[in-house]
Amino acid sequence: MQLRWAGFRRVRRQVCRRIGARMRALGIASTVEYRAYLEHEPAEWPLLDALCHITISRFYRDRALFDTLRDEILPALASGPFDEAARLRCWSAGCASGEEAYTLALIWHFAVAPRAPRVQIEITATDLERPLLARARRACYPRSSLRELPAAWLAAAFETRPEGYCLIEALRADVRFLEQDLRKARPDGRFQLILCRNLAFTYFAPAVQQQVLAHLRESLAPRGILVLGAHERLPPNDDFQPLAPGRPLYRRRPLEPSLPQPGM
Repeated sequence: MQLRWAGFRRVRRQVCRRIGARMRALGIASTVEYRAYLEHEPAEWPLLDALCHITISRFYRDRALFDTLRDEILPALASGPFDEAARLRCWSAGCASGEEAYTLALIWHFAVAPRAPRVQIEITATDLERPLLARARRACYPRSSLRELPAAWLAAAFETRPEGYCLIEALRADVRFLEQDLRKARPDGRFQLILCRNLAFTYFAPAVQQQVLAHLRESLAPRGILVLGAHERLPPNDDFQPLAPGRPLYRRRPLEPSLPQPGM
């Protein structure tokens, strides 16, 4: 499956419990038997892959990072330049149930848009798990998922309903959700900001990390910003430069000008 077992050190027990439950459901007593079952049942591999997906998400997770986005990164990106329409395009890769993408929308609405009224934000959020995307589109969350949000934002942006705290439609409209596997596909177009946090560069094997890095390189506009998880770092490459030591922020290097052809 091309995953890094070391990346699961904090969630290893959870994954092992899931796999153990799956084995019991199949009547399989040992990992050796399960391995043999996988060899003869190719349809089991996607199920096993899904068991290894770990979702730990809430609004404004990693406060210092989102403060940096609010105070530095988004205002700088909002100043342009833009090719045509003043649209700031952002991609939340591996968005789970939408907390990260909606946090970006909240930061934009309350902290950045008043200073950049001509600029529109457009957030694309992708994940491969349909149940998570369905929850994201509903945009209703328990109070525990919102505990990091400023109280004023919570009061202004959410409605209390029987199913939880539900984001108002005006803010949901800034985000579109797509079913995509980051390892195999990417959204169309270029983005000025990409968040790829606590997924590819934690759990994926080095070869798959390079595949993801190629997708990110193609999707991020020159001088655009890539955001990783707090403890993640990019593998060696020539396309991204760290913004500052110790911070999981990278800038896409500008494209090199084409050299003139002989005789031109």
